Amino acid sequence: MSEEGRFTIELRQQEGFLIEVVFDWARTPSLLMDEPPPLGEQQGPNASRLLAAAAANCLSASLLYCVFKEEPPPNCLRAESTCILVRNERGRLRIGALEVRLILTEQVIQAPRFARCKELFEDFCVVSASIRQGIPIRVSLEDTAGTVHHRS
Repeated sequence: MSEEGRFTIELRQQEGFLIEVVFDWARTPSLLMDEPPPLGEQQGPNASRLLAAAAANCLSASLLYCVFKEEPPPNCLRAESTCILVRNERGRLRIGALEVRLILTEQVIQAPRFARCKELFEDFCVVSASIRQGIPIRVSLEDTAGTVHHRS
């Protein structure tokens, strides 16, 4: 497999389990990560929460790009990402699955490209397609009334 790109982010432990994430983009602020009690003080998201957010963000951006290209209208999509934690055979906590709901306004659903994009967009999401190789991900597209327009 050829490498298409590469980036490096830096993590700096502050105290306890509080870690500052410094991104490689100059205009991007740092992010604090932490663990829930009893290890940390929950001053930022932990890695599992960032993984769930990353999958939902990537799927959202992929769908919006497919439907609208560079100029999606504001406030036309929101997402919910559920991380399902399970214990493996050794009793260790693992991410057993992710469920991502993309909740779309009529602007998205009525867009001319939506019918085609709802079948294509998942394949272009780098994060969820990579995660899916080891963790099941269920994705649904719903309108604001809860009607399902696609489920994978």
